[in-house]
Amino acid sequence: MAATHAASQGACAPALLRIEDLHAWYGESHILHGVNLSVHQGEVVTLLGRNGAGRTTTLRAIVGLTGSRKGSIKINGVETINMAPHKIAHLGLGYCPEERGIFASLSAEENLMLPPTLAPGGMSVEEIYAMFPNLKERASSPGTRLSGGEQQMLAVARILRTGARLLLLDEISEGLAPVIVQKLAEMILTLKGKGYTIVLVEQNFRFAAPLADRFYVMEHGTIVKQFAQNELIQNTGMLQEYLGV
Repeated sequence: MAATHAASQGACAPALLRIEDLHAWYGESHILHGVNLSVHQGEVVTLLGRNGAGRTTTLRAIVGLTGSRKGSIKINGVETINMAPHKIAHLGLGYCPEERGIFASLSAEENLMLPPTLAPGGMSVEEIYAMFPNLKERASSPGTRLSGGEQQMLAVARILRTGARLLLLDEISEGLAPVIVQKLAEMILTLKGKGYTIVLVEQNFRFAAPLADRFYVMEHGTIVKQFAQNELIQNTGMLQEYLGV
């Protein structure tokens, strides 16, 4: 209910995440050129674009992991542009990078328990295992023995235990079997139903399309188009032009 109500508020609701004129660099390379976007409480928002468009850099800039950045990034009204990454995380932000970052020498459960608590209200281990039964079965297995799908589930599950309520998920469906991708889609809808706010970077448009409330299209480090779920069909031609879908 919380997610449905929040999404219905649209632009009238205060933005949980608001980015204005964001520029970001890796060394001398200027990657983001004035990104503007907002995400409201309980929304699922997807960043679309070709490889190199700046989508992953946008997520990394939000959590403070780019070389340098300027502009404004407010999380729940708090300006974070000059804030250290660990302090940004304590605002209730969870980042799941494309490389997943599973520790091979630790068991699945040890990986799950590794991150510190960021905010109250994180999922218990029992709740996580109810959502991801595969992880319960593989709790004592080393990280290297987990399948790609199990590693991806574990990477997301670690965030849920910390108490983060704003989730940044980078290419979580990449390289996974369709049955696992479907489970991840169900997971996102479940989390949305619990009031989580999610920003997805996805190359798999068929995965992302039915999940998102709103879409932002990126090209050359800037936002070139935004539209809502109910405008998806009328934007098909534009998406073919920008994404080749």
